[in-house]
Amino acid sequence: MPTPPKPYAVIAGEKKSHRTKAEMSAKKRGEESLKTSSKFKERPEVKKNSVAHKEFKRLQKILSEIDKNDAIYEAVINRYCILQAECKEIEEQRNTYMELLNEIKQALQELTKEEKDKYVVELSEIVRGLAQISNQIAACDKTLGTKRKMLLDIEKENVMTIAAALRTIPKNAEKEKHPLLKALEG
Repeated sequence: MPTPPKPYAVIAGEKKSHRTKAEMSAKKRGEESLKTSSKFKERPEVKKNSVAHKEFKRLQKILSEIDKNDAIYEAVINRYCILQAECKEIEEQRNTYMELLNEIKQALQELTKEEKDKYVVELSEIVRGLAQISNQIAACDKTLGTKRKMLLDIEKENVMTIAAALRTIPKNAEKEKHPLLKALEG
């Protein structure tokens, strides 16, 4: 995989490049054209959902601190917050199914042999119900896996964006001029 191109700030900071002034100014204009002057906003569906709203506020604060609160990220951030809320709902649903399954299993274990023999037909219905609950748990797990994959993809993209921002930091600190040279320059 080739090394990504350096941003204008890094090239200008290094003060050594094979690029012409025209290429440098075109690069600077191109990078500046990707920035918007507005911050991302919360969509109504995110605002309505308490989990998504809370996640949005958390991300808004973090991204504001690193100067990435830009409207260009609005769709991704809102989608990410909705996916987080959906994952939480599915996890809660799965936990409810698991609790129900455990309660039924516990109740079945408490039955005596005589009660089991007496209620054979009812027990077979309960076993079918247990199978359906198990299928629902599996469906929740599958859906949760898909949504978590989507979240991971968005997170990777955001990490790459942050990594790109980190690449804009010049590697070498600017060297101070010798005090004698400063004095001679005036």
